[in-house]
Amino acid sequence: MSDVPPPGEPGARERILAAAEELFAQAGFDATPTSRIAERAGVPKGLVHYYFKRKPDLLAALVERLPEDRIDLGAVVVPGDVATSLHRLVDVFDHALEASAVLSHLLWREADTHPAVLDALQARFDRMVGEIREVVAAARPDGCPEADVDCAAQLLASAISYRHSVARHAEDGQEAMHRELRFLADALAAGAGVTTASHSL
Repeated sequence: MSDVPPPGEPGARERILAAAEELFAQAGFDATPTSRIAERAGVPKGLVHYYFKRKPDLLAALVERLPEDRIDLGAVVVPGDVATSLHRLVDVFDHALEASAVLSHLLWREADTHPAVLDALQARFDRMVGEIREVVAAARPDGCPEADVDCAAQLLASAISYRHSVARHAEDGQEAMHRELRFLADALAAGAGVTTASHSL
């Protein structure tokens, strides 16, 4: 069976994934048979199983469709200004996550019953923590303890993930995030001040 798409049209595998994403978001993973995915994608049912041996393999492939934008530290970090650096960083994450908001929500919803999805999402969260840590470390004030950088990275990654998976419809979501960023920046500055003072004694 040939799977050569006409010019400008996605191949069968991409059509299957797009259909699966749409149908899983509408009805849930368990309530969506592969026959409906095939029908929506405009392919024979056997082709779904050709590309994805098991239905959960569709979820694993959907994880790979999430954006993998790397943070450009030079465009984000303002040395010595943690608050501005964090605001710029959150803008980058927001842009990437909003482009896949439905897919992200769908995957988090299915993670409870599909360990492979949970593992993949946890790996993405860990990468986010690492990227935040890089930005905070590059922007932190002199004397800021390394432990504070690690805590700030974990807290901010959790806040961003929560906002995009649960609280993204809240009216004050943006203002709440601004308050959280100011709190983290003030806490890092205070930690640097305490450390500097203790070293001067």
